[in-house]
Order: sequence, then structure tokens, then C-alpha cells
Amino acid sequence: MNRVVAVVTRGALASTVLMCTGCAVVAVTGAVVTVAATVVSTGVKATGAVIGAVIPDSKD
Repeated sequence: MNRVVAVVTRGALASTVLMCTGCAVVAVTGAVVTVAATVVSTGVKATGAVIGAVIPDSKD
């Protein structure tokens, strides 16, 4: 009986570890996407500011 309990406990532990690993991968992927989106957004805003400073507004 103790052997069965040990096997079930190890199986539950292994399942938990595998599920947590999947969650960690999703969390890291989400963080990478957020950082990439922030970098792209900042780059676009900076480029827009430089273009706005270089090209004068036409005021008629």
C-alpha cells in the first residue's frame, strides 16, 4: 500500500511540475511580447518626433 501511495504522490508531483513549467513558458512569452511591443512603440514615437522636427509645418 505504501508503494502505491508513493507512486501516486510522485505522479502528482511530476504533473504539477510539468503544468508549472507550461505556465512559466506562457508568462515568459507574454513578457517578451510586452517588451517587444513597448520597444516598437517607443521607436515609432521617436521616429515621428524626429520627422516632425525635421519637416516644417506648412502654414498658409
